[in-house]
Amino acid sequence: MRVCAPSVVVCDSELCEPSPELIIVACDVFSLSVVLCAFRLLTIDMSRQLGFRSALHLLLYIEVLVAAESAWNGHTTPGSTEPNSFNPYYVAPGTKGYDSGSRLLHYAGKWQEKYSSRYAHKSVHTTSSANSYMSFTFTGTGVEWFGSTGKKHGIADVYIDGQLVKNVDTWSAETRRQQRLYWVFDLPHAKHTLKIVNSGTKRDESGGSTVDIDALVVTMGSSAAASVPSPPEQQNNAIAGENYPVADQDFAISPAGSQWTLSQKGTTGVHAMQLAVISETHAIIIDKVEHNPLSINGHPAWAALYNLKTHSLKPLSMRSNSFCAGGTFLSNGTLINVGGNPVVEDHTSAADFGDVDGLQAIRIFEPCDSENVDDCEMVENHARLRMASPRWYNTVLRISDGSAMIIGGSRKGGWINNATTNNPTIEYFPPKDINGENGLPIKLQFFVDTLNSNLFPIAFSLPDGKVFMAANHDAMIYDWKNNVERRLPQIPNGVRVTYPMTGTGVLLPLTPANNYMPEILLCGGSTVDDTKPGYEISSQDSASSQCSRMVLTDEGIAAGWQVEQMPQARTMPDAVLLPTGKVLIVNGAGSGISGYGNVLNQVGASNADNPVFTPVLYDPAGPAGQRFSSAGMPTSDIPRLYHSVATMTPSGTVMITGSNPNLDRSEVKYGTEYRVEWLSPPYMAALRPEVSGVPKKIGFGKEVNFSVKLPSSLPNAHVKVVLMDFGYVTHAVHANSRLVYLESTVAEGTVTATGPPDGNVYPPGPGWIMVVVDDVPSEAVKVMIGDGQGPEVNEGAIANLLSQTSADQYDDQKHEDEDGSE
Repeated sequence: MRVCAPSVVVCDSELCEPSPELIIVACDVFSLSVVLCAFRLLTIDMSRQLGFRSALHLLLYIEVLVAAESAWNGHTTPGSTEPNSFNPYYVAPGTKGYDSGSRLLHYAGKWQEKYSSRYAHKSVHTTSSANSYMSFTFTGTGVEWFGSTGKKHGIADVYIDGQLVKNVDTWSAETRRQQRLYWVFDLPHAKHTLKIVNSGTKRDESGGSTVDIDALVVTMGSSAAASVPSPPEQQNNAIAGENYPVADQDFAISPAGSQWTLSQKGTTGVHAMQLAVISETHAIIIDKVEHNPLSINGHPAWAALYNLKTHSLKPLSMRSNSFCAGGTFLSNGTLINVGGNPVVEDHTSAADFGDVDGLQAIRIFEPCDSENVDDCEMVENHARLRMASPRWYNTVLRISDGSAMIIGGSRKGGWINNATTNNPTIEYFPPKDINGENGLPIKLQFFVDTLNSNLFPIAFSLPDGKVFMAANHDAMIYDWKNNVERRLPQIPNGVRVTYPMTGTGVLLPLTPANNYMPEILLCGGSTVDDTKPGYEISSQDSASSQCSRMVLTDEGIAAGWQVEQMPQARTMPDAVLLPTGKVLIVNGAGSGISGYGNVLNQVGASNADNPVFTPVLYDPAGPAGQRFSSAGMPTSDIPRLYHSVATMTPSGTVMITGSNPNLDRSEVKYGTEYRVEWLSPPYMAALRPEVSGVPKKIGFGKEVNFSVKLPSSLPNAHVKVVLMDFGYVTHAVHANSRLVYLESTVAEGTVTATGPPDGNVYPPGPGWIMVVVDDVPSEAVKVMIGDGQGPEVNEGAIANLLSQTSADQYDDQKHEDEDGSE
């Protein structure tokens, strides 16, 4: 008997010797390579009946049929694999669409009905008459209006329940059909009335005042208040016979009067799969190709700039699909976004992921520090800028020379990794001539040994310039200059911490007081066996409550991991460094694993259940067993599961958003979440230090001076100057997240601070300066650490990479197909 186990190739390219009996056992198929393996085994049995030569010909024919493998092995939905006109009009699961000709839409004034296949349901109602209106009464939590835009279109007034909520300008320089003209998703579940009125006004460029009604879509929502289930019973992950130290736990309980506050304000417009703060006023949000409500160039957007002060949005144009990409800032402040498949911008679908070459995209976002972001754009040039190898679920890390290390990942998207899809390598941007590879990937045995649950590895640049990496239940320190791996003790108790058994990690604050001694904290994840197929895993399998902590010195490594337990088990948590040096743990599920559409007992499409709604605070300096506290913590009612994010912001609040365990936008349980929450620590209500005159650039080891106004209530307070990197956040990985205490003094309102000693302690690039007085920080000021120059560019390595690789082959093929050529 031979068994085709998930993620294991059970035969090689040679035909196996015929055995007396052949049984092929059904298994999760993660790639067509595994299918071919099964066919090869089947050929052995068939050879007895067809003859060996005929069976071999059949096998070769099958291999030809599947030679052009899809770049996607994961969950799909009906229509998600067929490229089509990528219009904003979309009726998501959990919503209901209404044609303009529905009897439930009531028209008053002069309206004309037109018919064409270009409209959502082949008809549209249109008017150019002032004060003509349409009214529609519905029950639900949201509504969307779709119509046309063009050179002769005007302005409509939109009312909800009798209140004017928006003036919508439907003019555009070119005619566009099935456009989302207005949307709202945060109405209370009740009966509402939408009214759209032709105002009779227009912009100067318009040749008319036409307003169209093509279709409406209602988000049904639920009349039940969001429930907050009891957390799963707290588990202790200790395994009999293991001798890991586990601290006795003493969890602080939230008092009735909460000092922390949680508010909901703003929506992201595109789902927030990836998040990074780019300036004192804006964050960048990046998603995958899907039917987001925010549009650009006539199609749904999958990236946007979010104004942290006004909550307004600017959609960004993306040429390629950034699904499950990673990102980092470089030493000159440029942001790179890495991974994803090229798509034809307005002709695609949610699972139109191209072939494997399309996974090599590198997108460039130049520094954008102004409040006016009109000219800030994402740039792509796949002919010149690309990775040497395809990657999904890769981690991107800024290292000590200010360049980016691109780590691991899968050569195609789907779910759990396996030997046929694994990309067990690193590469650099800009490419380096290092370790004999001259711009090409460098294999790391670590990512071979850590299959299967090794995607989105947790990584931090250490203060000696080396890199810490954790994947699955293993960890190592990597000397990238000499290509040397130093394996660390395994993470205790079989807890896996990387996708899809996702935990989170943080590099604890670095201080000159102990010569920047590095210490890592890994929290959450799962003990689910990563060799199990999806049909043996359940959304109800308990997550892990374990946190593992290690000092990364010889003595600390010899002492091993120190184990603590969170108050609640979590998979997919986010660990956010606060300027106080404490760690906020938020988001996640109490059971299941990451992803969607893969396991038993899915909730909607989610592989996870039992959302954890209450954050917890971890104090690294607290006594063992007393470091976790939920005291004063508010409880949310928004589930934040797969594809949720959280980050520190310059004001000192924590931005929490996202959650989308779905291939495309969904409004069923655990659907696509656009609402933004703001978690404010107690210091937000206190008198806070005020800083001014902070230099824009701080050199390594250089003294700088700036002014500080300390709260009068704390005249003799202990003052610290902290330098933070808020990180690039996706899939519970907070790449580059960092807090470094600077050597400093304060006298007569002047702070004298010394920059970090070198790029090992703080990799050159953007950072945030805050003055902290007795756990009360000032607002953050953006600075550049180092000389502000870009990382070294090796033209020889770039030329070699470009000559040895190709890009966007499937994208080119799609263009040819559309042209009718071959």
